[in-house]
Amino acid sequence: MTNATSPAAPNSSDNTASTPLEVLSRVFGYKQFRDGQEAVINAVTEGRDALVLLPTGGGKSLCYQIPALVRDGLAVVVSPLISLMQDQVEQLKAVGVKAAYLNSTQEHDTQQYVLNSIQNNTLKLLYVSPEKLLSPWMMSFLQQQHLALFAVDEAHCVSHWGHDFRQNYRALGTLKQRFPQTPVIGLTATADAATQADILVQLNLTDPLVYKGSFDRPNIRYRVMPKYKAFDQVRDYVKRQDGSGIIYCNSRAKVDDLHARLHRDGISCAAYHAGMDADEREYVQRRFLNDQIDVVIATVAFGMGINKSNVRFVVHHDVPRSIENYYQETGRAGRDGLESEALLLFDEKDAARVRQWIEQGDANDRLDVEIQKFASMEAFAEAQTCRRQVLLNYFSQYSDTACGNCDICLDPPKLIDGLVIAQKILSCILRLNQQAGSQYLIDVLRGKALKRIHESQHHTISTYGIGKEHPDGYWHSMINQLIHQGLVRVDLTAGATLRLNESARAVLKGEVPVELAVPRLSFKPDPRAGKKTTVYDKALFKRLKHLRKTLAEEHNVPPYVVFSDATLADMAARTPTTVNDFLDVSGVGKTKLERYGEAFLHLIRDYLDSALNDYA
Repeated sequence: MTNATSPAAPNSSDNTASTPLEVLSRVFGYKQFRDGQEAVINAVTEGRDALVLLPTGGGKSLCYQIPALVRDGLAVVVSPLISLMQDQVEQLKAVGVKAAYLNSTQEHDTQQYVLNSIQNNTLKLLYVSPEKLLSPWMMSFLQQQHLALFAVDEAHCVSHWGHDFRQNYRALGTLKQRFPQTPVIGLTATADAATQADILVQLNLTDPLVYKGSFDRPNIRYRVMPKYKAFDQVRDYVKRQDGSGIIYCNSRAKVDDLHARLHRDGISCAAYHAGMDADEREYVQRRFLNDQIDVVIATVAFGMGINKSNVRFVVHHDVPRSIENYYQETGRAGRDGLESEALLLFDEKDAARVRQWIEQGDANDRLDVEIQKFASMEAFAEAQTCRRQVLLNYFSQYSDTACGNCDICLDPPKLIDGLVIAQKILSCILRLNQQAGSQYLIDVLRGKALKRIHESQHHTISTYGIGKEHPDGYWHSMINQLIHQGLVRVDLTAGATLRLNESARAVLKGEVPVELAVPRLSFKPDPRAGKKTTVYDKALFKRLKHLRKTLAEEHNVPPYVVFSDATLADMAARTPTTVNDFLDVSGVGKTKLERYGEAFLHLIRDYLDSALNDYA
């Protein structure tokens, strides 16, 4: 039998309820669908194909998990990473759903047990890689099974226009040919208009429901700062944070260096990159998921498989290659809906290096696409208008309203007449014979008494010391702004030296005006920023987190698998003391009530009794 065309009977398994809303409440513990979920879930439940575009943390997984539990048969989920499969299966098991994965790292006996479970109709969801799924043996095996649906996660990987194109994803279009009656749902958090259209073509979706949700993540505050003393900036920022975070670097060497220096400064952190062996990476990931370390410094190899809901901040030490990459990586913060932050340190020299890497890369057929995507990323970093508007406009979600929760909105740039400042910089570049990098130029402008400056006799030139009233960060920002305006360029073929463009001549002569923004060298957060958050008892929340960690260790699962921070916050706000009250907490379903309810209710009752006695 090759497909399932009708919903299951109401009591066909422990995990199956008669309606999607019943599954949402009974299994997952939520009382209502998020925007768009219900329409998608109903369509797939009825056997229709779908393409779902929702932000990270927007509830994509439920769009196929609930139809999988309502429909009869096995749901097959295509996932690109082993860690992502493991995480999803772990979370499904935590709510009582029969789920498993198949991959090459498993022992033969384990794989055989999973296959037997499929044949015995005791498994509801199977996670596999595209390579595993498309192997001739697996295709033949699945054609003998009763299938509920196929779900293609990270569906942008099928598109040549996507930021993370993978050749093995391209062949997934054969699923509709081999299983024409089985619904296929594609899901992604990052796809521009060209990628969306290509996904539909490549997956051969038949009359699909296309749902494009808002790409807005209002709980994430976006910040960009000029990068001038990167380690000091990152260290000082992390020390001000409360909670878990990820720091992305664009090379393994930077990851290792930053990790060593932050560790020496007493920050609870670990490194993660593809140069480490698999056991090391697994160990770091597990410690991070279990809240045993606060910060992971990583290349982009880390994160796609991380469903940790309480990441409070993401820092980009280096500029990403595309807005899609940036959006996906920053989207790992605040998946629980609580306030979080994304910080990008931007330097034009970094950007010039990335452009060079792209141009010298081996993806000749994608060169124009890659260059255009990076140009959009640069435009975001250089924006002087609301960053959220720039981000949403890129994904064709046009907005004419500033968000009030990004650095531009909270600390608007002050524009000044920058002619004299520009002339100081341009003149100094000329007097250094266009042979200096930005830091050396700044050292001369500020009149620093450095050996190399005196040995080169640059302390004798007329521009030595004419900028001593401003710090390094100020001049870094001003130099970058002149680069953005096309007056200066970075010559990577000569050690990232600064060279004048032809347009600089008129500025040096004072023939044209120059407008510059006063650099934001520190960030002034507005306590009123962001969406209104849940008001809850912070002391009780802290005790609930401690209990969650204890229970997580007992059950050998990450703390967020027990309950998310958002669920604990709702618990601390509602202070439930009965089973029925506890079920009203967002994220508490039947299985989690049975496993953890008594312990949490006991803690809450004791806390309230203690507070009452203190008051009396």
